[in-house]
Amino acid sequence: MDDQNRNLILATALSFLVILVWFFVFPPDEPPADAEFETADESAEEAPDTAPTPPAAEGDDAPSEADAAVTAEDTDAYGRVDIDTPRISGSISLLGGRIDDIALRDYREEVDEDSDIVQFLNPVGSAEPFYALYGWAPGGALDFDDVPGANTEWDVAEGDTLTTENPVTLRWENGAGIVFTRTLEIDENYMFSITQGIENTGDAEIRAAPYGIVARHGEPADLTNFFILHEGMIRAADGELTEDSYSNMTDYTLDEREGANTDAIDVESDGWVGFTDKYWMATLVPEPGSAFRAVSKYVPSADIYQTETRHPTMTVAPGERAETRSMLFAGAKEWSTIRAYQNEGGIDRFLDAIDWGWFFFLTKPIFAMLYWVNGIIGNMGWSIIVLTFVIKAALLPLAWKSYVSMAKMKELQPEMEKIKERAGDDRQKLQQEMMTLYKEKKVNPAAGCLPILLQIPIFFSLYKVIFVTLELRHAPWLGWIRDLSAPDPSSIMNLFGIMPWGAPEPGSILSLIFIGVLPIFLGVSMWLQMKLNPAPPDKTQAMIFNWMPWVFMFVLGNFASGLVLYWIANNVITFSQQYLIMRLNGQTPDLLGNIKTSLGFGKGATPATATAGAAKPATAPDPGDDDSTVSARDESAEPQTEEPPDPTPPADPKPAPSKPRGKGRGKKRRGKS
Repeated sequence: MDDQNRNLILATALSFLVILVWFFVFPPDEPPADAEFETADESAEEAPDTAPTPPAAEGDDAPSEADAAVTAEDTDAYGRVDIDTPRISGSISLLGGRIDDIALRDYREEVDEDSDIVQFLNPVGSAEPFYALYGWAPGGALDFDDVPGANTEWDVAEGDTLTTENPVTLRWENGAGIVFTRTLEIDENYMFSITQGIENTGDAEIRAAPYGIVARHGEPADLTNFFILHEGMIRAADGELTEDSYSNMTDYTLDEREGANTDAIDVESDGWVGFTDKYWMATLVPEPGSAFRAVSKYVPSADIYQTETRHPTMTVAPGERAETRSMLFAGAKEWSTIRAYQNEGGIDRFLDAIDWGWFFFLTKPIFAMLYWVNGIIGNMGWSIIVLTFVIKAALLPLAWKSYVSMAKMKELQPEMEKIKERAGDDRQKLQQEMMTLYKEKKVNPAAGCLPILLQIPIFFSLYKVIFVTLELRHAPWLGWIRDLSAPDPSSIMNLFGIMPWGAPEPGSILSLIFIGVLPIFLGVSMWLQMKLNPAPPDKTQAMIFNWMPWVFMFVLGNFASGLVLYWIANNVITFSQQYLIMRLNGQTPDLLGNIKTSLGFGKGATPATATAGAAKPATAPDPGDDDSTVSARDESAEPQTEEPPDPTPPADPKPAPSKPRGKGRGKKRRGKS
C-alpha cells in the first residue's frame, strides 16, 4: 500500500474519531419532553376550530364564511356515534356530523406488537385536526342558517353503531319546513358511503347544493418531505391527475369570494379529490359518472388546508324529497384494495393515488410481480430476492453481450496502445484508427454500458416501490430485519447487539458511520465483483476502484434494508454471471491473485505477466558463440534486482548496428534482458 492510500485511510479514521469524541464530549441539547405537546396545544388554541364552508350556491354577493368565525367547541359534548368494523375503529361527532375519529386496526405506529394502532383522522381540539364533513350550500331564498353546516347539532334517527352491516342515519330539521337527513354506510375496508337527503315540507320551492369537505389544520407532523414522494393534495379530474404539495397550496391565487387561496376545476364525469400521506389517504369520491366542482384551497388566517366536492344545485318542490350519494375513502393505500375500487367500483385512476413516479411503467409491473411472488412465498425479503433473479434473467442476453464485448476489448488493448503511440496528439487520427479497429474486430465499445444503463431506472424504480408502498412497511425478512422499509437496525457500534448498549438513532450522524450487517455485506459483494478483473495500471484509477465499494457501503447504509437486500442479491448474481461467461469465453478470472494485488501482496505482477514470464523458454547456445558470449547470455537470464526492466517498448525501434561477435554481443543481450 503506497503513502497516498495510507494517508487517505489515516485521515478518514481520524475524521471518524474526531466526530465520535465531539458527540461524546459535546452531546446535542435534548428538547423538553413536553415541548412538542405545548406547541401543538398553543397552535390549536390560536387557530379557528372549523373549516370554512363553501359560499352560497347562487349569487356572487353571498357570504362565504358563515361558519368560519365560530368559537371552539368540544365535539364530544354533543355526543358521538361509534364506528366498529374489522379494520376501522372510531366515531362520528354529532356536531356537524363530522367523521373525525378514525383508527386503523391493522397498522401500528411502530414495529412492536404492543405499539399503538395508527390514528388517522382526529377531531378539532386535538394536536392535529384532520376530518371530513358534509353539508348544504344555500340557494334561492335560503340563508346559511337554513341549511346544515360544520356546527349543526344532528340527532340520531336510526342506528347506534356504524358497522359493515348496520348503517346510521342522522336527522336535522331547520324549523322552517325543511328536513335534512344523512345516512352513513361503510364496507369491509375503508370506503364510506354518504347519502344526503333534503325534504321540503313547506309551501315554497327550495334550492340547495350539497358538498363534502376534507380539512386538515396545518401540515402533518410526520411529513416525510422527500422529493421522490408526493404528500399533499391529490385530484383526478376526467382522466387528469394533479398533485400539489402543501407549500404549493399556499401559493394558490387568493379568491375574495372564497376567502382563501383557491384552485378549482369543473369535472364533467369522473374524479375525486383529497389529501394523501405516504401510506394513508382521505379522499372525497363522488359517484362515478357524475359532474361536480373540485376545489382545493388554503385558508391563511386559520392555517387550514381544505379540499371540497361541490355538487350541482338541487331544486325541491313542496312535498318532494331529493337525495345525492357520494363516497369517502379514509384509510390505508393498500394496492389490492384501491385496485379493486378502481377496477370493480369504477373509480377512475384511483390506483394512481400511490405515487408511482415518472417510471410508472416500471414501478407498477415491478410491484405487481413482487406482490404476486409474496402471495406465494409469504415473505417480502425472499420475494425481493426472487424478483432480483427474474430481473437478472430478463437482462441476461444483454449482460452476455456486454461481458463478451468487454472481453474482446481487453484482447484489443495491445493494438489500441500501438494506435495511441502512432497517433500521438492527433485526436482525429486516433478516433479514425480506433473505429477502423472496432469494425475489423467486430467489437462494440458501448455494449458494456447498456446493461448498466438499463439497471439505473430499474434500481430507482425498485427503490421507489420499497419507499412508497404500504406492503413493505413493517414487512419482516429474517432475524433482526423486521422492517424492510427501514434501514438495517444492527450497528457496529454495539457489535451488532452483543454489547449492552443501543445502536445510534436512524438519521443521526453516528448512524452514517456505524452501519449494520446488510450494508457491510453490500460492500463486500461489490468489492468481490470488482476483483474479477485485474486492477487498472493507472494508480489513481486503481485507488478509486478499490475505495468505491466501501464508499457505496456507507452511502447506502441508511437506505431501506429491502433496497440493500436487492443490491446484495444483484451483486451476487452478477458476480456468478460474469465469472461463468468469462470461463465460457476462454478466460479464467484470477480472483485470489487480484485480491492479493489490491491488498499489496505480490505487487507488480499481474496474472498475464506472471504467465508470460513462466512460459519464456531458455535460450539455446549458438554454435558460433564463444565462452564469454554464452556466459554473458546466462548472466542475462538472471533476475536484475538493481535495475528492473522497463516494460514499455521504445516508440520507434531502430535496427541495431551490426557488431562483431563476441563480448560486445553478450553485453547487448544483457541490456535487453
